[in-house]
Amino acid sequence: MTLKIQLITFILAFIFLPSVSAQSLGDSIRIDRSPVVKRAFTKNPEQKYKGSEYIYEYETTSGWFSRFKEWFILKMKNLFRLESQHKAEEITDLIVKILYVAIVLVVIYFIIRVIVNREGRWIFKKNTNRNILVARDIENNIHIVDFQALVGEAVASKNYREAIRYYYLWLLKELSEKELIAYDVEKTNNDYQTELLDHAIYPEFRYAAYLYTYIWYGEFDIDKLQYSNAARTFSGLIKSVSK
Repeated sequence: MTLKIQLITFILAFIFLPSVSAQSLGDSIRIDRSPVVKRAFTKNPEQKYKGSEYIYEYETTSGWFSRFKEWFILKMKNLFRLESQHKAEEITDLIVKILYVAIVLVVIYFIIRVIVNREGRWIFKKNTNRNILVARDIENNIHIVDFQALVGEAVASKNYREAIRYYYLWLLKELSEKELIAYDVEKTNNDYQTELLDHAIYPEFRYAAYLYTYIWYGEFDIDKLQYSNAARTFSGLIKSVSK
């Protein structure tokens, strides 16, 4: 009896359910009868929408500079309240270019400064360096040098400091030839003063050594009158030793 009731119920549901569903579906559908507007696609859309502002996916980079640049772009965008990522990138690229130019200019400035300084030393100190080298060679060969000729050349060129230098080496040559000192290029004025301590010429040599040290190592420019006063001291001492 129960099976018959279930069978009858299934048959009735199969018959009446489609009509009920169709009626409900008809009530929910509203047909739009407004005029249809025909639209057309823009020609060459890839040309119009190919700018960076239409890129919504960006590749992630691992370099520190790229990460810094992305961070800076975000800061520019927030700082200037830019709606477009492209505008922020343009501002960032401009700032980066300005920084590059500034760095290049600074590097060029320091390179030029180094070159000018070195060239300046080569140009303006060339003769000084040459004189130092020549004086060093003379120190090693005082016994074969014509100091009278060197003094005359230095005075003619108004290089009075150099003339005093030659006078002092000339004096050492005479003292060495008289065996009053043992000449050595490594010795100092104090060494020679010690060797002459018990000799009558000691006070005069001490004063001459003072003049030489003050004029040569002090690098003070002296005029003709000052040179003449110092030269008399050296020439008189040389004459007294060479007798």
